[in-house]
Amino acid sequence: MKGLYLAIDIGASSGRHILGHIDNGKLILEEIYRFKNAMTNKNGHKIWDIDYLFEQIKIGLKMCNVLGKIPEYISIDTWAVDYCLLDEKDELIGDVYAYRDNRTKDIDLEVEKIIDSESLYRRTGIQKQPFNTIYQLMALKLQEEESLKKAKTFLMLPDYFQFKLTGVKANEYTNASSTGLVDPDTKNWDYGLIKALGLPEEIFLHLRKPGVILSDFTKEMAEEIGFRAKVCMCASHDTASAILALPCIKSDALYISSGTWSLFGCENLSPYLTDAARKCNFTNEGGFNYRFRFLKNIMGLWMIQELKREFGDEYTFSQICQLARENIKFPSVVDVNSNEFLAPKSMSEAIKNYCKKTNQQLPESLGQLAAVVYKSLAKSYARAKLEIEELLGKEYKELFIIGGGSNADLLNELTAKETGLVTFAGPVEATAIGNILASMIATGEVLSLLEARELVRKSFEIKRYDMKKDCMKNINLINVPVMKIRTVS
Repeated sequence: MKGLYLAIDIGASSGRHILGHIDNGKLILEEIYRFKNAMTNKNGHKIWDIDYLFEQIKIGLKMCNVLGKIPEYISIDTWAVDYCLLDEKDELIGDVYAYRDNRTKDIDLEVEKIIDSESLYRRTGIQKQPFNTIYQLMALKLQEEESLKKAKTFLMLPDYFQFKLTGVKANEYTNASSTGLVDPDTKNWDYGLIKALGLPEEIFLHLRKPGVILSDFTKEMAEEIGFRAKVCMCASHDTASAILALPCIKSDALYISSGTWSLFGCENLSPYLTDAARKCNFTNEGGFNYRFRFLKNIMGLWMIQELKREFGDEYTFSQICQLARENIKFPSVVDVNSNEFLAPKSMSEAIKNYCKKTNQQLPESLGQLAAVVYKSLAKSYARAKLEIEELLGKEYKELFIIGGGSNADLLNELTAKETGLVTFAGPVEATAIGNILASMIATGEVLSLLEARELVRKSFEIKRYDMKKDCMKNINLINVPVMKIRTVS
């Protein structure tokens, strides 16, 4: 067995430390540590507890030491768009705002006074969303200008955590591309745009691509953790890591990275910057090997997560799926991309209010509410599929669903039915897998992106849903149960 690689994969609701190594031509995973994450409220704003998150990173690393499973290489990914600012002493400036915070409301109108939406899309290729970093930074400029004036370094969250481990400050390309401030042609910051917005150009560091070794732990960090490891730069935007782990070597497949958000799209070798793409709200985010993730953000399983929380966490996701199946004939559907579902005080009330104003039957039980969400998501995927085919002039036959949402059998079945595509689901831990594979490519243990994807295809269970043949049943396309899950608390 060759060396161990550690993925530290932090999402909006949880984080995990997962070890990986190759054995007999297959990638073997082992979960070492898992922790909760959530936005907190402070002074009327939604923020992230960054100190808590870094403490959890260190706890998971120390657990590796306790278990005698020492990784040689580690890498960190998180969600996109959120960032840290450091002062001249490399200390955090203020709170780290969460993207669902409402301080960016109408900030797009302020940006449009400087550059209109059409020109901004042609310049960056990034879809318009109220929480994009470009709007967050403009909000900071208008509301907390002194904080911005103190800033000496801009770091996305994985950049910050890796800086804390290594002492090296660096901006990684795939995550930076989500900010709306990167030139898709040069693959670097659009300093002209940054200057026009009145943001300090010097705080943005030259972008580095994923798949390179950044540095070792600092001496102090190695002493605290109990071992020394090298930190690699993965595709630190979690969706970019997940797409790296697609179990598909074809160039003409669609995907959904399914979790809190559903990212529906395809992979292109160059950005697609037409006005039609902008109007359909497709984005061109950076991917591994400078490929572009041409995709649409769809609200995703956030709605189910919120319903689960609202009902006191009495039901597992699997049980909620079963309740939805029992209520699948409930007729109402909603537009899952409506802003009223972004951060409501009550998800159930938001769904009911939408149904009421659109003259539909009001769902009452958890099963009815979940059925509305699952059906609405599948219909949204079907619309996105038609849009992407029309935009690119292609016809797609296959869809790959990866990430935690690939476990939702009912949603997978509905998706296959609504899209008419042969649908494959898995692997569940796609983001952590992609994180590990980037480090393996950096060390030369895996030689290329295509070799990495072939390794995924051979290593993990992938389910197939073909509504034309299987009639709401799924079969195992590949049944290699090599993923060993072991949670240590």
